[in-house]
Amino acid sequence: MQTKKIFITRNIHPDAVSRLKSFAEVDIWPGETPPSEEFLKQKIAQVDGVITLLTDPLTSNVISSANPGLKVISQMAVGYDNIDIKTATEKGIPVGHTPGVLTETCADFTWALLLSLARRIHEAALEVSQGIWKPWGPDVLVGYDVYGATLGIIGFGRIGQAVARRARGFNMRILYTDPERHIDLENELNVEFCTLDEILSQSDFLSLHTYLSETTYHLINKERLAQMKKTALLINTSRGSVIDPTALEWALINKVIAGAALDVFEPEPIPAESPLLRMKNVLITPHIASASIHTRQRMAHMAVDNLIAGLEGKRLPFCANPQIYSK
Repeated sequence: MQTKKIFITRNIHPDAVSRLKSFAEVDIWPGETPPSEEFLKQKIAQVDGVITLLTDPLTSNVISSANPGLKVISQMAVGYDNIDIKTATEKGIPVGHTPGVLTETCADFTWALLLSLARRIHEAALEVSQGIWKPWGPDVLVGYDVYGATLGIIGFGRIGQAVARRARGFNMRILYTDPERHIDLENELNVEFCTLDEILSQSDFLSLHTYLSETTYHLINKERLAQMKKTALLINTSRGSVIDPTALEWALINKVIAGAALDVFEPEPIPAESPLLRMKNVLITPHIASASIHTRQRMAHMAVDNLIAGLEGKRLPFCANPQIYSK
């Protein structure tokens, strides 16, 4: 039997790679930055399966170049907006992803950003590292109270719900908006369903947890930022393109809102010339919300589970385009 060939677009957990090497020839992109679209076109034409990341552009052109024997694309991420699902489905290629596994980790990180931004921890730590230690004073690095404040959550899926559960410990008023109302959770989590306009105008902290789609692209724009409180803090751990970066710059420069904490950005990496990088009231991290040791290991093994199932002609455990199985 001919040895199966697998390409992985970045180094993942070695235990997961070892599982693949036991029955297939594995090639791993050695760089820390993603391979180019042209390289992916060449590689996908040669392999039976591929493991990808969110940063890898699996466009229609790339997928159309696939080896006729390509059996599976396995994404090591919950989201898959980097993959042209329509083209993959038309070609009968199942696309795997890793849902559920990073819920609690991302919720923890959302709170890390929220607390750091509210209490200006990132600013204080930077000053200390630079040898600055101001005498205690009434106005030195004063921030915003979290306990008893109002938290608005846009997108009430697994991660949004997990963020709400943590907010209960801070005795917060919790508002949410979502395409689907979750009446069963409103009593359980003590949350209130609101319109987008109501959340924008009432929230002290606004946390984004929505999927990226045509309706959520640049959802947070100049008009909506203007609806927020001048003391409001914005946190985004969902997708960078949910926020219009130009509008956010405008809002922060003109003190329309008080600050922002962003783990995702449009584009990534954030351009070096972006004024956001030089604002004290902005905290930016490099897309690491799911970056706990345990979570990344589980994500790698889920991606391998999907890949192996696809190579063996079985239904993927976590499939982003399950409609292919009804054909």
